[in-house]
Amino acid sequence: MSERAEIAAGRRWVVKVGSALLTNDGRGLDELVIANLVEQIARLRASGCEVVLVSSGAVAAGVVRLGLSARPHVLHELQAAAAVGQSVLVQNYENAFKQHGIIAAQVLLGHDDVIARDRYLNARGTLSTLLNFGVVPVVNENDTVVTDEIRFGDNDTLAALVANLIDADGLMLLTDQQGLFDADPRRNPGARLVEMADVLSPELDSMAGEGGVLGRGGMITKLRAARLAARSGTETIIAGGREADVLARIASGDNIGTWLRSGKRPENARKQWLAGMLQVQGSVSLDAGAVRVLRESGRSLLPVGVREVQGRFARGDLISCRDPEGREVARGLCNYSAEETRQIMGKASSAIESILGYAGDEELIHRDNLVLV
Repeated sequence: MSERAEIAAGRRWVVKVGSALLTNDGRGLDELVIANLVEQIARLRASGCEVVLVSSGAVAAGVVRLGLSARPHVLHELQAAAAVGQSVLVQNYENAFKQHGIIAAQVLLGHDDVIARDRYLNARGTLSTLLNFGVVPVVNENDTVVTDEIRFGDNDTLAALVANLIDADGLMLLTDQQGLFDADPRRNPGARLVEMADVLSPELDSMAGEGGVLGRGGMITKLRAARLAARSGTETIIAGGREADVLARIASGDNIGTWLRSGKRPENARKQWLAGMLQVQGSVSLDAGAVRVLRESGRSLLPVGVREVQGRFARGDLISCRDPEGREVARGLCNYSAEETRQIMGKASSAIESILGYAGDEELIHRDNLVLV
């Protein structure tokens, strides 16, 4: 059995590709590279994998489209280039995916969209629905209004947050390097590729050090992204995007690039991440039937099983679920505020729209956002 058998077993991937690969080191979008990348993603999907693509390249594409002689430094000019380039980038992906009969969807996110509690639920629901429809989401930082990615080139972090968001099995960070080396290969010809390491290993920090060429916007952000992704049990591979059939080789368990192991079972990792991400803002008391469903069936919590609401909480807050004796049995992210929960508790999900005046989620807490304690 391959040492990377658990990589090969993954069925949900986040693939992040950087500007250097897509734009031939800043000389404009390389349609052949995009076509090759999309063809590989299409093959992954045909093998039963779901893929979310996180793509840089909007600013570089906009610079070429606007006829600028160099990448601008003024923030608003960068944002303008991103706005122009984003449409070019998405059109290229749309055309490439269409050749394989695949629908692509543009999803622009800021870090707040995957950290803020209510936006987290919205973003997770949208991406999950797109995947259920067989669509490939093409995610990018919302560069026209958000400055982080432009300032730091930090789509690696965005990719890791997306991996957390959708419970990805693996995060593939495609770069212009073969992976993480024990020294800067551009300066040290004797540098060796790190084939596998524990993502929390302290030795990795010096290898991806801030001061080197690989540091700023390079390997240091990829290491940080891998550690962020590992919080929900996602395995990370850093590999050369110019390697032939790189995605297929990673997904088949080939020993390519650098595997940064999370060392966690996804279920336990997600429980730790969800439980530690927020303070409990309130609680709901459940009837015995709802408690039994949660404990024995692993299903979502519906409003009909709630008997009492305590505290003040907003949509997306972490709340505690308690049995009739007051013992905590679970906790999770609530789809409704405390006031809304009081209005719909004890009612069938089909009555939510008539009670609240809008058609919200049928679950009070979806099973994906709920952990037993």
